[in-house]
Amino acid sequence: MDNLKAGHDRQRKRDIPEMGTPTPPPAAEDRAVTEAVAERQDEALTVVQRLLKERGIRSRRDHRISLGLFANREDLVWPDRTAPRSWMRRYPPELVVTDPQGRCTATVTIERRSDRYLLALRGGPDSEPVRAHEAGKVVALITQAASRASA
Repeated sequence: MDNLKAGHDRQRKRDIPEMGTPTPPPAAEDRAVTEAVAERQDEALTVVQRLLKERGIRSRRDHRISLGLFANREDLVWPDRTAPRSWMRRYPPELVVTDPQGRCTATVTIERRSDRYLLALRGGPDSEPVRAHEAGKVVALITQAASRASA
């Protein structure tokens, strides 16, 4: 019985990565955005989603949040601040347009710097960025692509 327990402990130690310094949150070079930016982009996608719904086109807004937790360890305590316990990063929301079978037909995102709509059509070329105040143009491009796909 002791051999069984010892084998289990060895396996468990192999499954747990070495606890050196904590892994810091990934660098800001990826697409993470602030809470305010994510909210502004979500509002812009809501306008497109409402227009799509009026035309009977299904869509959903996807939000992605990355959470990280640190262990409560004594060696992480700095003299001038408390030990980090967690970090959170938000990513830009996406509007996913689906066909009646639930397959993704298009994805709409917001360009980070210029706040323009970016449309990616499944099986087709990506469109040019569309100005933020031209949500109707995004809907028109999606409906054109949907009509071509059904034909």
